[in-house]
Amino acid sequence: MLGRRMDDTATMTEMLDTVTLDAVTFDAQGLVAAIVQNAADGEVRMVGYMNREALARTLTTGQVWFWSRSRAAFWRKGETSGNTLDVAEVLIDCDGDAILVRAHPHGPTCHTGARTCFYRRLATGAADDTVGEE
Repeated sequence: MLGRRMDDTATMTEMLDTVTLDAVTFDAQGLVAAIVQNAADGEVRMVGYMNREALARTLTTGQVWFWSRSRAAFWRKGETSGNTLDVAEVLIDCDGDAILVRAHPHGPTCHTGARTCFYRRLATGAADDTVGEE
C-alpha cells in the first residue's frame, strides 16, 4: 500500500501498512523521537526518545518505554509515579524518523503533574530580534 492515496471509500485503518523495526530510521545516537498521543481524544501528551530496545520493549510489553539521554538508561513511563501509558498502537511517519505512540494514559503524563507536557503557549511575538539574523 505504500504510495497509495486515501480516497473517500478507504478508512485510515485500511490505509495503514504494517512494517518492522527495520523501517525505523534512528539518528546518529541511535534514537528516534516518540510523540505520545492520548488514543481516546488525540491530545499530545509528551515527547521522548526511544532507541531500538526501548521501542522493542514498548511493542512487546504494551507499556511505553524510553531511553533517558541524561541518565543513559531505560525508563518505563509511570514506573515511579504510577501514571503509566498503555499502548493502543505505534505508528511511524513516512520517513521512518519519528514514532507516534497512541496510548491510554493512567493519570497525568507530565512530570510536573500536568495532564500533558504541552501546557505552555508561546506568546505571539515571543521571538527576539536575533531570529533570522546571521
